[in-house]
Amino acid sequence: MKVKGTKQMVTMPASIYRLAYDRRFPTCPQMPIVLDCEIIEDSVYDNGARRDTKRRCKIAVEAPYLIKKIIGVDVVFFIQKNFLDMKTRTLNIEATNESFATRVEIFEKCRYYAHPENPDWTCFDQTATLDIKNFFGIEHSMEKMGMKQYTQTTLKGKEIIEFFVNELKQEGVTHVDKWADDATVTSTATGSTSATPPEKPPLCRDNSILDADYIAKYLGQLTPLQESKLVQLRKRFEHGSSEHPEPDYQTLLRFLRARDFSIDKATAMLQESLQWRKEHRIDDILSEYKTPAVVEKYFPGGWHHHDKDGRPVYILRLGTMDVKGLLKSVGEDELLKLTLHICEEGLKLMKEATKLFGKPVWNWCLLVDLDGLSMRHLWRPGVKALLRIIETVETNYPETMGRVLIVRAPRVFPVLWTIVSTFIDENTRSKFLFFGGPDCMHAEDGIEQYIDTDKIPSFLGGSCNLSIPTVVETIPAKLYTRCFLSACHCTLIHEGGLVPKHLYKSESIEENNGTIHAHDHHGLYKAVDLKPGQLFELLIRNTDPKSVLTWDFEVLKNDTLFAVYHTEKVIEQSGNDNFSSVFDGADFKDGANYKKIEQSVKCRPKEGVQGSHEMASTGTYVLQWMCAPSCDGPAQLMYFHEILSSANYKGSMTSLQSGFSSNSLQSR
Repeated sequence: MKVKGTKQMVTMPASIYRLAYDRRFPTCPQMPIVLDCEIIEDSVYDNGARRDTKRRCKIAVEAPYLIKKIIGVDVVFFIQKNFLDMKTRTLNIEATNESFATRVEIFEKCRYYAHPENPDWTCFDQTATLDIKNFFGIEHSMEKMGMKQYTQTTLKGKEIIEFFVNELKQEGVTHVDKWADDATVTSTATGSTSATPPEKPPLCRDNSILDADYIAKYLGQLTPLQESKLVQLRKRFEHGSSEHPEPDYQTLLRFLRARDFSIDKATAMLQESLQWRKEHRIDDILSEYKTPAVVEKYFPGGWHHHDKDGRPVYILRLGTMDVKGLLKSVGEDELLKLTLHICEEGLKLMKEATKLFGKPVWNWCLLVDLDGLSMRHLWRPGVKALLRIIETVETNYPETMGRVLIVRAPRVFPVLWTIVSTFIDENTRSKFLFFGGPDCMHAEDGIEQYIDTDKIPSFLGGSCNLSIPTVVETIPAKLYTRCFLSACHCTLIHEGGLVPKHLYKSESIEENNGTIHAHDHHGLYKAVDLKPGQLFELLIRNTDPKSVLTWDFEVLKNDTLFAVYHTEKVIEQSGNDNFSSVFDGADFKDGANYKKIEQSVKCRPKEGVQGSHEMASTGTYVLQWMCAPSCDGPAQLMYFHEILSSANYKGSMTSLQSGFSSNSLQSR
């Protein structure tokens, strides 16, 4: 039988681990089964560079009384051999059993060695074999005991070494020089030092070593494995050019995080993004981009100070934005370019925040005010443009969004969120916090938990005035960012408003051309065909009170009736005849143990319907569609639904109550 311990890595030089390992002998309180260790051979070679040590260790038998009585001993002896090589900075350890050697063969091997890419890291691996030949007829029991003992020893070994490493630190021993004929141990407590090596630069290109101080200041806390993968990814992009410069470590780390530290996946994602940046001249966008006049006057967004974690804050008053007017005035491509300019500003501001606060700031905070959001924001060409923007940003600016504060969310918000959220990366979605009530500042866990009160805009109850002067058209857009950078003025953010139609450049963006069909949702929508009088019921079991049920469907053919029901009973989806409802059973009575919570609505072909309902109770919620019996043919529809967890919402949920709109394809 062969077992193998997991390979581990720690951010501590191997030489320190060697000193810590020596302190285990002859005994240590953390390993009470080791009763004694006697050195029986100790040889030094190559002027002290190599040392071989052989010990005989006395081990207490940890076994049930009956087994100890059968084998007739309370202790066993093991032979341990250590092979230390100071030149290569490795320590190999082998252990074999001396007792019962003719009946059982135990061989364990472990190794401490310096990481090949960073000598300040120590790697450790361990393997063992157990061969039970003949052991008093209890071979199976001994095998199980051996497995258990090996697992416990593996887990305990690293813990013991780290105990002695900390003990060395307390004594002032923090560094051991690389081996030399007169190698000495440096102690910060006693002040004894060897020749001080030259200070390492933050990035050593020759061997791709990352300085620990650089990591702490610019990258943040990383596990040794994550650091190793970051170095490996850097090697794949280290030959940059003036046309295609190599990415910095912050960028490499963002793409690694976006792909769960898979080097191959991060490489593919970053290569595609670098090519995209080259094709669209993204590296020049900060110097070349000219903000259109209509955007300067009617786009309600801008950078605004930092949150409590040091992140740059971008405020977007989406509820007052005339999506249709901006889209028809500047076009979808120009709105995308505006977004990319904002993202590039964000990258620059994150670096400046890192220097300002002396700690890594590698993402920003987005505060979205939805006061004024209505069904006109669900204009399909506008939603389609938004989805394109989200996809582009998710692909090329991963892990830049640290927190998203959604404030003053009205009742139609879950409809928009249902459509948009499916295109947002799951990790990014987890960073959204929703505040449904009008008082998002003082509510429990309100936004003042994340942004200082004097930085919260006055329209949200803070003391910072963001009202833009009437002469806004005379203020360049770049002044907004300069106000942010100065950190002594509030950013000037326009309140939005309707874009005058005489500024429209195109009337070609029509609702029917901008319709989002099922294929735009990458298979998220499902199709249903219903014969006249036939029902389709979607049963949704709810165990999360105050969560929000949202739906979006489009009728493609013939009239369809839609309603929503609730019962406290738990109902399983069944294959009924589709011409009767689950509530047609004898055990259901309308108004007694189930009720209709959204009144029936007739939906005509080419109408899109979105809605939401706060699921205040547990039980089963039923979305029901029926082809009108009077139809001369079958009905067709595409539907999608989602449940929004109550944990993501802060403040009042009443503002999110059932926002139902038929014919929402049309611009309002």
